[in-house]
Amino acid sequence: MTALLYLTVVLHVIISLFLIGVVLLQQGKSADLAGAFGGQGSQTAFGPRGAANLLTKMTTYAAICFMVTSIGLTILMARTHSVSGSVLSDTKTVETTPKK
Repeated sequence: MTALLYLTVVLHVIISLFLIGVVLLQQGKSADLAGAFGGQGSQTAFGPRGAANLLTKMTTYAAICFMVTSIGLTILMARTHSVSGSVLSDTKTVETTPKK
């Protein structure tokens, strides 16, 4: 069970870094300098809207994988640490006598 937990954590970190990178690569609609002067940026590698569609799909898939691994980590952690009770259940109580 712990090997699956470690694998899921590593996968979760990789997906989160990928998601950060994909989101930072995106630009808003007509956010570049050519958009300010009316140009549509047709000289780009993906075409005027090709990169936006590809990056949007990659962001969607990465976000779905991130959510699935988050739920999976929650389930795996609950099964690994199956101790029931409160956070304060292991604390010791100290009884004091009132001063007279």
